Amino acid sequence: MTKNITCVTCPMGCGITVELNDNNEVISVSGNTCKRGELYAKNEVTHPQRSLATTVKVDGGVHNVVPCKSAGPLPKEKIFDCMAEINKACAKAPVKLGDVLVENVCGTGINIVATNHCPEA
Repeated sequence: MTKNITCVTCPMGCGITVELNDNNEVISVSGNTCKRGELYAKNEVTHPQRSLATTVKVDGGVHNVVPCKSAGPLPKEKIFDCMAEINKACAKAPVKLGDVLVENVCGTGINIVATNHCPEA
């Protein structure tokens, strides 16, 4: 099986071809101009991950929500489950940059952290 992807690790945007065997194991990677592209391609076809940026509700703050992000990449197949868990969360003001708003989201080992402040109202 062959998969064609575009590398996003740098601005070059290399078109990469990944060949897989019947067990979904990588046989070869071509089209990348650097080792980072090769690693990205292997990970993308075998275990894709994504960073997540969203907002969390805030109780008693000058704003109703605070922006946040995942502290690391999440398994792509768990993004919707993670969003459902994040949507249930509500932080109590004040919220500071870097505060953990959701710990170990969906058992991934990744925290959801505030990317801005939200003072009390």
